[in-house]
Amino acid sequence: MVRRTKDEAQETRNRILDAAEHVFSERGVSRTSLEDIAQAAGVTRGAIYWHFKDKSDLFAAMVNRVTLPMEAMVARASDESVEDPIASLKACAVNALKSTATNPQVQRVFDVVTHKCEYLGEMAGVNNRISAVQKGCVDRAEQTIRNAIKRGLLPASVDPRLAAVGLDAMLYGLISNWLANPGYLPLERHAEAMIDLYMDGLRSGRARRALSPGKPRSSGKARRSRAR
Repeated sequence: MVRRTKDEAQETRNRILDAAEHVFSERGVSRTSLEDIAQAAGVTRGAIYWHFKDKSDLFAAMVNRVTLPMEAMVARASDESVEDPIASLKACAVNALKSTATNPQVQRVFDVVTHKCEYLGEMAGVNNRISAVQKGCVDRAEQTIRNAIKRGLLPASVDPRLAAVGLDAMLYGLISNWLANPGYLPLERHAEAMIDLYMDGLRSGRARRALSPGKPRSSGKARRSRAR
């Protein structure tokens, strides 16, 4: 009986989250009330408050259903015991793109997060959570790149932070543009090729470490003069 009660509670919670995804996607977050979500889920407002403190708590739980598995994958890739950190990082990036292209739930949540929510008032705290997720993923990617450099899989000249931030920006831009216009490019088909292009750039050592403030970069002409 206890098991059945827990299963029923989880089923109700999932039904509320599913309804929130759809209603937020259709109306936008600011125009959606908990009553709207309750009606869509076929539950009472009391049932929503049993599972969630308020709309921002419900929104955060909806986001977590999509982001937590991705966060876990990035965390595993950054472990120092991983033999090929670059292959693991590539798998994370390709998974993010392909999941967006093929999973309607991921599409809805990312679309709501990027295009359907104003992070003001009660939603301001949620933005902090999303920013923390993004920073955590960038930090993990940076560590993965450091591990790759230690293993000799990337040149020592690569700046791990710049490379991680660049990869994050690339993924965010591709996903955001594709959600706004799915005809932008065949995302699933080209996901691996686009990530390979980025990884090839890292292997070439083009993502060089930033110069210290005030330190001038030597021009090609100056280098040629010294060579003479």
